[in-house]
Amino acid sequence: MGISHDSWHKRRKTGGKRKPMRKKRKYELGRPAANTKLGPIRVRPVRTRGGNKKFRALRLDQGNFAWASECCTRKTRIIDVVYNASNNELVRTKTLVKNAIVVIDASPFRAWYESHYVLPLARRKGAKEISEIVNKKLGKKMEQIVKSRQKIAKVEQILEEQFMSGRVLACLSSRPGQTGRADGYILEGKELEFYLRKIKSKKSK
Repeated sequence: MGISHDSWHKRRKTGGKRKPMRKKRKYELGRPAANTKLGPIRVRPVRTRGGNKKFRALRLDQGNFAWASECCTRKTRIIDVVYNASNNELVRTKTLVKNAIVVIDASPFRAWYESHYVLPLARRKGAKEISEIVNKKLGKKMEQIVKSRQKIAKVEQILEEQFMSGRVLACLSSRPGQTGRADGYILEGKELEFYLRKIKSKKSK
């Protein structure tokens, strides 16, 4: 029995069985789930209807993540899967699916922030890097640009605490089993608070 995306094999609303009017059709076919795991990149192309291609990611360990409030996107490492609203089993097996909450490496975003604003981001007091960042030599024109940028440079406290640890929470917005990529966005604001609560309540159980 193959996997099929039809509805005629299902029962009626009343619970009665339907008699099959025809055999299965090619356009109704379904394929096994990709169950993309966390690991060194392994992607397989799949030929689909019309000679098109899907990219079945079997393992992924990096992706492009957007920091929406700063309009910055960087390629970074996926460290762990920490929450999935649909199934806890997907967290245990570290399966990457759309809308999974993952932990990513924060260093590419920190590097961008510090070069863009010429300000330290979540560095410990007295760290050697702070003086290097602040005392960066700039031209007159660039100095004016940086000063105007610094007026609006503000990172919310919860996010800054995460940057302190070098890891931030992100949400996957692509479908790894269809596109072969694990892209997403960094969690911020109310959404970040919500998922932090969920993760905390899951740990306490």
